[in-house]
Amino acid sequence: MASSLIEFHQQANPEILSEAGGMKQFRDAFRIQQSLIAKVEKRVLVWMAKRAPDWITPDHLTILGFAAQLMAGTSYGLARCNRFWLLAVVGFLALNWLGDSLDGTLARVRGRQRPRYGFYVDHMVDSFGAVALLGGLAISGYMHPYISIGLLTAFLLLSIQSYLATYALGEFRLSYWCLGPTEIRMLLAIGNVVLLYHPMVFGGRFHLFDVGGAVAIAGMAFIVLLATTRTTCRLYRLERVR
Repeated sequence: MASSLIEFHQQANPEILSEAGGMKQFRDAFRIQQSLIAKVEKRVLVWMAKRAPDWITPDHLTILGFAAQLMAGTSYGLARCNRFWLLAVVGFLALNWLGDSLDGTLARVRGRQRPRYGFYVDHMVDSFGAVALLGGLAISGYMHPYISIGLLTAFLLLSIQSYLATYALGEFRLSYWCLGPTEIRMLLAIGNVVLLYHPMVFGGRFHLFDVGGAVAIAGMAFIVLLATTRTTCRLYRLERVR
């Protein structure tokens, strides 16, 4: 009997677990969005979603956002030969925002939500897109490859922390310290314009994006450690063993 119970609980098929083990129905996680422009952004996205043509689907927007991020990374790579490709990155970041931010809003406005599918696909797409974007920066000549690798590592660690906390607590945090994905895109776009004319700082000793990347790595590393500590303590209190 013991071995059969072990085999049962190792089943990978959620339908089997649901039928025989009484698994609760899936519940979408509570979204925590406290970024600087979150309220304004939400109103704009809802306005756009209500006026979007019927033939546009959330999947179309997800593909648009992913393609735009791939092109942003490609443009960074091309900027090694022509710095004006940095301006193309700004345009692709805007398209990435449109696709990545509007897909979920469109699904909610139309009442056609697929929370598990949307959560999984969106964040896998974000992970692949981050690899493309930072890979492009690594070969652009405007950021040292080690800084790009550090940024990617910090981003993925922060993502892992967020996704695990979503599973464990049922809360999905979209922003930290009043900064969310939209604000990060805006900072990157502004940085690109500055980079076009002032690629070096501190008397020409350092690349602008190396300094900015190092600050971002330190900030994300601190957030990961702080969030991990807080989540661990919270779960310990919730599941205290007496």
